[in-house]
Amino acid sequence: MAKKFPIHPLHPERICWGCDKYCAADAMQCGNGSIASPHPSELFGEDWMSWGLDAEKPAEPPDRAP
Repeated sequence: MAKKFPIHPLHPERICWGCDKYCAADAMQCGNGSIASPHPSELFGEDWMSWGLDAEKPAEPPDRAP
């Protein structure tokens, strides 16, 4: 079972986000390379959930009849 992915972690730089283990960045257990995988907020900014594949689309105004 996968862990719930944190949307706004306090210190994303301290954790490797490469798998479901969420190891400390200096003690990775999965062998997912030699550097930690960054959290999306580190790559795309704090508003990373407001755009992309799972972003909520703004509600469209109802059609008005002319």
